[in-house]
Amino acid sequence: MMPVLNEKQRRLFLAKISDYYGYGSAKELSQLTGVSQKTISKAKVEFKDAVVDPRARPHSDELGGIRAPGAGRKSILETNPEIWLALEELLDGNTVGNPQSPIRWTTKSLRNLENDLLTKGIPTSHVTIGKILESKGYSLQQNKKYTESGNPGPDRDAQFQFISRTCQDAIECGLPVISIDAKKKENLGDFQNKGKEYRPKGEPRLVRDHDFVTDEGHAIPYGIFDIGRNEGFVNVGVSADTGQFAVESISTWWFVTGRNLYPDAKDIYITADGGGSNGSRLRLWKYELQNLADYTGLNFHVMHFPPGTSKWNKIEHRMFSFISLSWRGIPLEDLNIVVNLIGSTTNLSGLKIKCVYDTFEYEKGRLITEEEYASINIERDTWRGDWNYVIRPRD
Repeated sequence: MMPVLNEKQRRLFLAKISDYYGYGSAKELSQLTGVSQKTISKAKVEFKDAVVDPRARPHSDELGGIRAPGAGRKSILETNPEIWLALEELLDGNTVGNPQSPIRWTTKSLRNLENDLLTKGIPTSHVTIGKILESKGYSLQQNKKYTESGNPGPDRDAQFQFISRTCQDAIECGLPVISIDAKKKENLGDFQNKGKEYRPKGEPRLVRDHDFVTDEGHAIPYGIFDIGRNEGFVNVGVSADTGQFAVESISTWWFVTGRNLYPDAKDIYITADGGGSNGSRLRLWKYELQNLADYTGLNFHVMHFPPGTSKWNKIEHRMFSFISLSWRGIPLEDLNIVVNLIGSTTNLSGLKIKCVYDTFEYEKGRLITEEEYASINIERDTWRGDWNYVIRPRD
Protein backbone atom coordinates (compact mmCIF):
# COMPACT_ATOMS: atom_id res chain seq x y z
CA MET A 1 0.00 0.00 0.00
CA MET A 2 2.84 2.42 0.80
CA PRO A 3 3.75 3.43 -2.81
CA VAL A 4 0.16 4.46 -3.65
CA LEU A 5 -0.38 6.63 -0.56
CA ASN A 6 0.62 10.22 -0.03
CA GLU A 7 2.73 11.33 2.94
CA LYS A 8 -0.17 11.89 5.34
CA GLN A 9 -1.97 8.72 4.35
CA ARG A 10 1.19 6.66 4.90
CA ARG A 11 1.75 7.83 8.45
CA LEU A 12 -1.93 7.42 9.39
CA PHE A 13 -1.98 3.97 7.80
CA LEU A 14 1.08 2.92 9.85
CA ALA A 15 -0.43 4.46 13.00
CA LYS A 16 -3.57 2.34 12.59
CA ILE A 17 -1.53 -0.84 12.05
CA SER A 18 0.56 0.00 15.13
CA ASP A 19 -2.60 0.43 17.18
CA TYR A 20 -3.81 -2.97 16.00
CA TYR A 21 -0.59 -4.84 16.89
CA GLY A 22 0.03 -2.92 20.08
CA TYR A 23 3.18 -2.25 22.08
CA GLY A 24 6.50 -2.47 20.18
CA SER A 25 4.89 -2.51 16.73
CA ALA A 26 5.87 1.14 15.98
CA LYS A 27 9.57 0.24 16.17
CA GLU A 28 9.12 -2.81 13.90
CA LEU A 29 7.08 -0.77 11.38
CA SER A 30 9.76 1.91 11.39
CA GLN A 31 12.46 -0.64 10.60
CA LEU A 32 10.30 -2.19 7.89
CA THR A 33 9.20 1.02 6.08
CA GLY A 34 11.87 3.62 6.91
CA VAL A 35 9.29 5.95 8.50
CA SER A 36 10.59 7.16 11.85
CA GLN A 37 9.08 5.73 15.02
CA LYS A 38 8.50 9.27 16.26
CA THR A 39 6.40 10.08 13.15
CA ILE A 40 4.24 6.97 13.68
CA SER A 41 3.68 7.84 17.34
CA LYS A 42 2.64 11.41 16.47
CA ALA A 43 0.34 10.07 13.76
CA LYS A 44 -1.55 8.06 16.39
CA VAL A 45 -2.46 11.30 18.16
CA GLU A 46 -3.25 12.95 14.83
CA PHE A 47 -5.51 10.06 13.91
CA LYS A 48 -7.46 10.26 17.16
CA ASP A 49 -7.88 14.07 16.87
CA ALA A 50 -8.97 13.97 13.22
CA VAL A 51 -12.70 14.19 12.48
CA VAL A 52 -13.14 12.70 9.02
CA ASP A 53 -16.26 12.16 6.98
CA PRO A 54 -16.15 8.45 5.98
CA ARG A 55 -17.63 9.40 2.59
CA ALA A 56 -14.77 11.83 1.82
CA ARG A 57 -12.56 10.99 -1.16
CA PRO A 58 -8.92 10.17 -0.36
CA HIS A 59 -7.48 13.41 -1.84
CA SER A 60 -10.32 15.81 -1.02
CA ASP A 61 -9.85 18.93 1.09
CA GLU A 62 -12.05 17.36 3.78
CA LEU A 63 -9.04 15.29 4.88
CA GLY A 64 -7.02 18.45 5.49
CA GLY A 65 -3.47 19.16 4.38
CA ILE A 66 -0.82 16.50 4.03
CA ARG A 67 1.57 18.37 6.30
CA ALA A 68 0.99 20.58 9.30
CA PRO A 69 1.42 24.31 8.71
CA GLY A 70 5.12 25.19 8.55
CA ALA A 71 6.20 21.57 8.22
CA GLY A 72 8.32 20.18 5.40
CA ARG A 73 11.66 21.13 3.90
CA LYS A 74 12.46 24.84 3.60
CA SER A 75 12.90 26.28 0.11
CA ILE A 76 16.43 26.72 -1.17
CA LEU A 77 15.97 30.49 -1.23
CA GLU A 78 15.24 30.40 2.52
CA THR A 79 18.15 28.16 3.40
CA ASN A 80 20.58 29.63 0.85
CA PRO A 81 19.51 33.21 0.02
CA GLU A 82 22.83 34.08 -1.63
CA ILE A 83 21.94 31.81 -4.55
CA TRP A 84 19.54 34.41 -5.96
CA LEU A 85 22.13 37.18 -5.60
CA ALA A 86 24.59 35.04 -7.51
CA LEU A 87 22.00 34.27 -10.20
CA GLU A 88 21.11 37.96 -10.60
CA GLU A 89 24.77 38.77 -11.06
CA LEU A 90 25.08 36.14 -13.79
CA LEU A 91 21.91 37.23 -15.55
CA ASP A 92 22.57 40.95 -15.37
CA GLY A 93 24.72 41.01 -18.52
CA ASN A 94 22.59 38.47 -20.36
CA THR A 95 19.15 39.94 -19.86
CA VAL A 96 17.35 42.31 -22.25
CA GLY A 97 14.34 44.48 -21.65
CA ASN A 98 13.40 46.80 -18.82
CA PRO A 99 15.00 45.50 -15.59
CA GLN A 100 11.97 46.76 -13.67
CA SER A 101 9.62 44.64 -15.79
CA PRO A 102 7.98 41.68 -14.00
CA ILE A 103 9.08 39.44 -16.86
CA ARG A 104 12.65 39.40 -18.11
CA TRP A 105 14.37 37.24 -20.72
CA THR A 106 17.60 35.33 -20.24
CA THR A 107 19.90 34.08 -22.99
CA LYS A 108 21.76 31.71 -20.65
CA SER A 109 20.73 28.07 -20.54
CA LEU A 110 19.92 26.44 -17.22
CA ARG A 111 22.86 24.06 -17.49
CA ASN A 112 25.27 26.95 -18.18
CA LEU A 113 23.94 28.72 -15.11
CA GLU A 114 24.42 25.53 -13.14
CA ASN A 115 28.08 25.39 -14.19
CA ASP A 116 28.61 29.10 -13.48
CA LEU A 117 27.15 28.76 -9.98
CA LEU A 118 29.34 25.72 -9.35
CA THR A 119 32.45 27.79 -10.16
CA LYS A 120 31.23 30.27 -7.52
CA GLY A 121 31.04 27.47 -4.98
CA ILE A 122 27.25 27.11 -5.06
CA PRO A 123 26.31 23.57 -6.17
CA THR A 124 22.73 23.65 -7.50
CA SER A 125 20.93 21.54 -10.09
CA HIS A 126 19.59 23.06 -13.33
CA VAL A 127 16.09 21.90 -12.32
CA THR A 128 16.25 23.94 -9.11
CA ILE A 129 17.56 26.95 -11.05
CA GLY A 130 14.60 26.71 -13.41
CA LYS A 131 12.17 26.72 -10.48
CA ILE A 132 13.91 29.73 -8.93
CA LEU A 133 13.76 31.71 -12.18
CA GLU A 134 10.09 30.87 -12.59
CA SER A 135 9.34 32.01 -9.05
CA LYS A 136 11.10 35.31 -9.80
CA GLY A 137 9.08 36.07 -12.92
CA TYR A 138 11.39 34.67 -15.59
CA SER A 139 10.05 32.58 -18.46
CA LEU A 140 11.24 31.17 -21.79
CA GLN A 141 10.01 33.45 -24.58
CA GLN A 142 10.59 34.02 -28.26
CA ASN A 143 11.75 37.35 -29.66
CA LYS A 144 9.00 39.89 -30.17
CA LYS A 145 9.23 42.55 -32.86
CA TYR A 146 8.52 45.94 -31.43
CA THR A 147 11.34 48.27 -32.54
CA GLU A 148 10.71 49.88 -35.91
CA SER A 149 13.64 50.00 -38.30
CA GLY A 150 14.74 53.20 -39.96
CA ASN A 151 13.72 56.70 -38.99
CA PRO A 152 10.03 57.29 -39.78
CA GLY A 153 10.22 60.86 -38.53
CA PRO A 154 7.65 63.07 -36.84
CA ASP A 155 5.14 62.85 -39.73
CA ARG A 156 4.55 59.10 -39.40
CA ASP A 157 1.16 59.20 -37.69
CA ALA A 158 -0.03 62.07 -39.86
CA GLN A 159 0.89 60.05 -42.96
CA PHE A 160 -1.10 57.08 -41.63
CA GLN A 161 -4.13 59.34 -41.21
CA PHE A 162 -3.64 60.78 -44.69
CA ILE A 163 -3.51 57.31 -46.26
CA SER A 164 -6.53 56.08 -44.29
CA ARG A 165 -8.63 59.11 -45.13
CA THR A 166 -7.71 59.14 -48.83
CA CYS A 167 -8.30 55.39 -49.27
CA GLN A 168 -11.66 55.53 -47.49
CA ASP A 169 -12.86 58.40 -49.70
CA ALA A 170 -11.75 56.56 -52.85
CA ILE A 171 -13.47 53.31 -51.82
CA GLU A 172 -16.70 55.18 -51.08
CA CYS A 173 -16.51 56.63 -54.61
CA GLY A 174 -16.17 53.11 -56.07
CA LEU A 175 -12.55 53.59 -57.19
CA PRO A 176 -9.89 50.86 -57.03
CA VAL A 177 -7.58 51.07 -53.99
CA ILE A 178 -4.75 48.54 -54.04
CA SER A 179 -2.01 47.67 -51.56
CA ILE A 180 1.15 46.40 -53.24
CA ASP A 181 4.35 44.69 -52.17
CA ALA A 182 6.78 41.91 -53.05
CA LYS A 183 6.85 38.83 -50.82
CA LYS A 184 10.12 37.23 -49.78
CA LYS A 185 11.99 35.40 -52.53
CA GLU A 186 11.53 31.61 -52.27
CA ASN A 187 14.05 29.05 -53.53
CA LEU A 188 12.45 26.37 -55.70
CA GLY A 189 13.25 22.75 -54.92
CA ASP A 190 12.75 20.15 -52.23
CA PHE A 191 13.86 22.51 -49.47
CA GLN A 192 12.48 22.62 -45.95
CA ASN A 193 9.53 24.98 -45.56
CA LYS A 194 8.75 26.09 -42.01
CA GLY A 195 5.50 24.89 -40.48
CA LYS A 196 3.69 21.59 -40.01
CA GLU A 197 1.06 19.63 -41.93
CA TYR A 198 -0.95 16.50 -41.17
CA ARG A 199 0.57 13.34 -42.66
CA PRO A 200 0.46 9.62 -41.83
CA LYS A 201 2.34 8.99 -38.60
CA GLY A 202 6.03 8.33 -39.14
CA GLU A 203 5.97 9.52 -42.76
CA PRO A 204 7.31 13.10 -42.82
CA ARG A 205 8.22 14.76 -46.09
CA LEU A 206 11.92 14.27 -46.83
CA VAL A 207 13.76 17.43 -47.83
CA ARG A 208 17.37 18.51 -48.34
CA ASP A 209 19.46 19.18 -45.27
CA HIS A 210 20.92 22.40 -46.73
CA ASP A 211 19.27 25.27 -48.60
CA PHE A 212 21.89 25.64 -51.31
CA VAL A 213 20.63 27.35 -54.47
CA THR A 214 19.93 24.83 -57.23
CA ASP A 215 19.11 24.89 -60.94
CA GLU A 216 15.40 25.05 -60.11
CA GLY A 217 15.81 28.80 -59.51
CA HIS A 218 13.58 30.91 -57.31
CA ALA A 219 10.13 32.49 -57.19
CA ILE A 220 9.32 36.14 -56.36
CA PRO A 221 5.62 36.65 -55.56
CA TYR A 222 4.54 40.26 -56.17
CA GLY A 223 1.12 40.96 -54.71
CA ILE A 224 -1.71 43.38 -55.42
CA PHE A 225 -4.43 43.44 -52.77
CA ASP A 226 -7.76 45.13 -53.55
CA ILE A 227 -8.60 46.65 -50.16
CA GLY A 228 -12.25 47.42 -50.92
CA ARG A 229 -13.09 43.98 -52.34
CA ASN A 230 -10.84 41.74 -50.20
CA GLU A 231 -9.39 40.19 -53.34
CA GLY A 232 -5.77 39.55 -54.23
CA PHE A 233 -3.64 39.08 -57.30
CA VAL A 234 -0.11 37.67 -57.31
CA ASN A 235 2.37 37.79 -60.17
CA VAL A 236 5.14 35.23 -59.52
CA GLY A 237 8.39 36.24 -61.17
CA VAL A 238 11.52 34.16 -61.66
CA SER A 239 14.04 36.90 -62.42
CA ALA A 240 14.61 39.92 -60.16
CA ASP A 241 12.46 42.19 -58.02
CA THR A 242 12.93 45.50 -59.86
CA GLY A 243 10.81 48.59 -60.41
CA GLN A 244 9.95 47.30 -63.85
CA PHE A 245 8.73 44.00 -62.39
CA ALA A 246 6.61 45.86 -59.82
CA VAL A 247 4.86 47.98 -62.47
CA GLU A 248 4.45 44.99 -64.79
CA SER A 249 2.67 43.16 -61.94
CA ILE A 250 0.24 46.10 -61.57
CA SER A 251 -0.26 46.13 -65.34
CA THR A 252 -1.01 42.39 -65.37
CA TRP A 253 -3.53 42.80 -62.53
CA TRP A 254 -5.27 45.64 -64.39
CA PHE A 255 -5.66 43.81 -67.70
CA VAL A 256 -6.53 40.43 -66.15
CA THR A 257 -8.80 41.56 -63.32
CA GLY A 258 -8.91 45.26 -62.57
CA ARG A 259 -10.51 46.72 -65.70
CA ASN A 260 -13.33 44.17 -65.53
CA LEU A 261 -14.10 45.13 -61.92
CA TYR A 262 -13.73 48.87 -62.49
CA PRO A 263 -14.70 49.52 -66.15
CA ASP A 264 -15.30 53.25 -65.61
CA ALA A 265 -12.25 53.96 -63.45
CA LYS A 266 -9.82 56.67 -64.51
CA ASP A 267 -7.90 56.75 -61.22
CA ILE A 268 -6.15 54.02 -59.27
CA TYR A 269 -5.03 54.56 -55.66
CA ILE A 270 -1.93 52.69 -54.55
CA THR A 271 -0.47 52.21 -51.05
CA ALA A 272 3.13 51.02 -51.09
CA ASP A 273 6.16 50.60 -48.84
CA GLY A 274 8.75 53.32 -48.61
CA GLY A 275 11.50 51.07 -49.98
CA GLY A 276 12.07 48.08 -52.23
CA SER A 277 11.20 47.85 -55.91
CA ASN A 278 8.32 50.32 -55.42
CA GLY A 279 10.18 52.70 -53.10
CA SER A 280 9.38 56.38 -52.83
CA ARG A 281 12.88 57.36 -54.00
CA LEU A 282 13.23 54.84 -56.82
CA ARG A 283 13.35 56.53 -60.22
CA LEU A 284 12.75 53.33 -62.19
CA TRP A 285 9.47 52.74 -60.31
CA LYS A 286 8.14 56.18 -61.22
CA TYR A 287 9.39 56.00 -64.81
CA GLU A 288 7.77 52.62 -65.47
CA LEU A 289 4.55 53.79 -63.79
CA GLN A 290 4.58 56.76 -66.16
CA ASN A 291 4.81 54.39 -69.14
CA LEU A 292 1.83 52.41 -67.79
CA ALA A 293 -0.15 55.63 -67.32
CA ASP A 294 0.57 56.62 -70.91
CA TYR A 295 -0.51 53.19 -72.19
CA THR A 296 -3.71 52.87 -70.15
CA GLY A 297 -4.72 56.50 -69.75
CA LEU A 298 -5.04 55.99 -66.00
CA ASN A 299 -4.00 58.35 -63.20
CA PHE A 300 -1.97 56.59 -60.50
CA HIS A 301 -2.30 58.11 -57.01
CA VAL A 302 0.59 56.74 -54.96
CA MET A 303 0.89 56.90 -51.16
CA HIS A 304 4.01 55.50 -49.49
CA PHE A 305 4.22 54.34 -45.90
CA PRO A 306 7.03 56.00 -43.91
CA PRO A 307 10.34 54.14 -43.59
CA GLY A 308 10.26 51.25 -41.15
CA THR A 309 6.45 50.90 -41.14
CA SER A 310 5.88 48.43 -43.97
CA LYS A 311 3.97 46.06 -41.66
CA TRP A 312 1.10 48.57 -41.64
CA ASN A 313 0.51 48.01 -45.36
CA LYS A 314 -2.76 46.06 -45.71
CA ILE A 315 -1.31 43.41 -48.01
CA GLU A 316 1.05 42.19 -45.28
CA HIS A 317 -1.54 41.04 -42.75
CA ARG A 318 -4.58 40.57 -44.98
CA MET A 319 -3.01 38.53 -47.79
CA PHE A 320 0.66 37.58 -47.41
CA SER A 321 0.16 36.15 -43.91
CA PHE A 322 -2.49 33.74 -45.21
CA ILE A 323 -0.32 32.70 -48.17
CA SER A 324 2.40 31.74 -45.67
CA LEU A 325 -0.15 29.65 -43.77
CA SER A 326 -1.41 27.91 -46.90
CA TRP A 327 2.00 26.52 -47.88
CA ARG A 328 3.47 25.89 -44.43
CA GLY A 329 5.37 22.64 -44.25
CA ILE A 330 5.16 22.07 -48.03
CA PRO A 331 8.39 22.18 -50.09
CA LEU A 332 8.02 24.61 -53.02
CA GLU A 333 9.50 22.24 -55.57
CA ASP A 334 8.51 24.11 -58.74
CA LEU A 335 6.68 27.18 -60.02
CA ASN A 336 3.38 25.34 -60.55
CA ILE A 337 3.23 24.37 -56.87
CA VAL A 338 3.82 28.00 -55.84
CA VAL A 339 1.09 29.29 -58.18
CA ASN A 340 -1.44 26.63 -57.17
CA LEU A 341 -0.86 27.08 -53.43
CA ILE A 342 -1.21 30.86 -53.68
CA GLY A 343 -4.30 30.54 -55.86
CA SER A 344 -5.99 28.24 -53.35
CA THR A 345 -5.38 30.58 -50.38
CA THR A 346 -8.45 31.86 -48.58
CA ASN A 347 -9.62 32.79 -45.07
CA LEU A 348 -12.80 33.17 -43.02
CA SER A 349 -13.33 36.66 -44.45
CA GLY A 350 -13.72 35.21 -47.95
CA LEU A 351 -10.32 36.20 -49.36
CA LYS A 352 -9.84 35.27 -53.02
CA ILE A 353 -6.48 35.30 -54.81
CA LYS A 354 -5.73 34.91 -58.50
CA CYS A 355 -2.15 33.92 -59.28
CA VAL A 356 -0.12 33.89 -62.52
CA TYR A 357 3.57 33.50 -63.25
CA ASP A 358 5.95 35.79 -65.11
CA THR A 359 9.02 34.27 -66.82
CA PHE A 360 10.36 37.55 -68.25
CA GLU A 361 13.99 38.38 -67.43
CA TYR A 362 14.13 41.81 -65.77
CA GLU A 363 17.34 43.80 -65.95
CA LYS A 364 19.05 44.56 -62.66
CA GLY A 365 20.62 47.94 -61.95
CA ARG A 366 18.89 49.78 -64.76
CA LEU A 367 19.50 53.53 -64.40
CA ILE A 368 17.08 56.30 -65.39
CA THR A 369 18.76 59.34 -66.92
CA GLU A 370 18.05 62.91 -65.83
CA GLU A 371 16.23 63.49 -69.12
CA GLU A 372 14.00 60.43 -68.64
CA TYR A 373 13.26 61.38 -65.05
CA ALA A 374 12.40 64.95 -66.02
CA SER A 375 9.85 63.63 -68.54
CA ILE A 376 7.70 62.04 -65.78
CA ASN A 377 4.36 63.85 -65.43
CA ILE A 378 4.27 63.82 -61.65
CA GLU A 379 2.11 66.00 -59.44
CA ARG A 380 3.24 66.04 -55.83
CA ASP A 381 0.77 66.56 -52.99
CA THR A 382 1.09 69.60 -50.77
CA TRP A 383 1.41 67.21 -47.81
CA ARG A 384 4.71 65.30 -47.97
CA GLY A 385 5.02 65.29 -51.73
CA ASP A 386 7.93 62.85 -51.49
CA TRP A 387 5.48 60.25 -50.13
CA ASN A 388 2.26 61.28 -51.90
CA TYR A 389 2.00 62.01 -55.59
CA VAL A 390 -0.02 61.41 -58.77
CA ILE A 391 1.47 60.23 -62.06
CA ARG A 392 -0.77 61.20 -64.98
CA PRO A 393 -0.56 60.34 -68.70
CA ARG A 394 1.66 62.64 -70.69
CA ASP A 395 0.01 64.81 -73.32
